[in-house]
Amino acid sequence: MLRFTIRRLLLTVPVLLGVATLVFSLLHLVPGDPALAMLGESASASDVDELRGKLGLDRPLPAQYVQFVAGLAQGDLGTSFRYNTPVASEIGQRLPRTMELAAAAILVAIVLAIPLGVVGALYRGTAVDQAAMTVSLLGISMPNFWLGPLLAIVFAVGLGWLPVSGTGTWRHLVLPAATLGAALSAVLARMTRASLLEELRELYVLAARARGLSKSRAVIRHALRNSLIPVVTILGLQFGAVLTGTIITETIFAWPGVGRLLIQAINFRDYPLVQGCILFIALTYVLVNLLVDLAYGWLDPRIRYE
Repeated sequence: MLRFTIRRLLLTVPVLLGVATLVFSLLHLVPGDPALAMLGESASASDVDELRGKLGLDRPLPAQYVQFVAGLAQGDLGTSFRYNTPVASEIGQRLPRTMELAAAAILVAIVLAIPLGVVGALYRGTAVDQAAMTVSLLGISMPNFWLGPLLAIVFAVGLGWLPVSGTGTWRHLVLPAATLGAALSAVLARMTRASLLEELRELYVLAARARGLSKSRAVIRHALRNSLIPVVTILGLQFGAVLTGTIITETIFAWPGVGRLLIQAINFRDYPLVQGCILFIALTYVLVNLLVDLAYGWLDPRIRYE
């Protein structure tokens, strides 16, 4: 297991290097001058050129790329153009809020998805099954940029039950977490149902039923755990989508996380900060996939023996 973990960690190096190269290239293809964005449209050409020199933007792109990669090798993400502080520091200040939102969204997804999937499998082909899958289909069909404002209009503006934006208490977290977790819960519910139906055909479930266990107890005590293998896979793969979804959700609800920081950095043409935020999301995605692989052995001992 240790050799497997080390090998997977080493494989993340070329992945992150590829992401860094792609982001660096695309950023410099986007129209706009960071120096002009910082000084304003009324700035003189000499002032803009002077600031470009201070930021190192007057050098050839290959030289800028080499410096960028050399900094990454030393764990240095650079200095933000806008804040004049280390990029790692800016991301670190907002990381707890993003992790809080992502964890709450995944919790919402699990709480909604597992019961819906189990109910759909237990009552396959009935009206209950159809209702559960219809609810999951609605979750897939509603994008974050539409669901977020809708929830804000209904529960914040209309009913006044929840705050519309910002942070402070758990009530501020409800709408962003529900917005972000809805689509994920829909995918997990359908996967839980399909996986559980496969496990219900296995001999060990039939043996449990033969020993006198009811269908629901046989499902909960025996089939459900093994059926979670593909669910955990989807959950791990979708964690990257959750982090990407925080970009939209945090912007809608003015949540001070890494996603909103990325949007602000893009608008300000803050190259180091944009690169740092995207690399952070990519690194998180890769590490979560590694944790998913390690979780297989815990959920299903047969994998460890293989």
